[in-house]
Amino acid sequence: MAKLADGEVRGFLDDLEGWKHFGNAIHKDFTFPGFRGSISFVNRVAEKANDAGHHPDIEIHYNRVLISLSTHDEGGVTEKDIALAGEIDGVVSPDDGG
Repeated sequence: MAKLADGEVRGFLDDLEGWKHFGNAIHKDFTFPGFRGSISFVNRVAEKANDAGHHPDIEIHYNRVLISLSTHDEGGVTEKDIALAGEIDGVVSPDDGG
């Protein structure tokens, strides 16, 4: 899957709330009321990512989770990253407080 041009990435991100494009990746910061909500969310993200054969960079900071998506083999953002971003947005649960 080919790397998207910056303008293409911006166009896709218009449909994804809160995702930002900088460097060679797209990023989003999720906030939860506590550590358990963060971990529950990360576990669901891991399932979606594994099903997609794609593995995001994940940083956990107590009640914050930063997700970064990039297709390293292509050197930047591809449609695979955009699709996974949508899947990730879909696993935020009200039970997490996110």
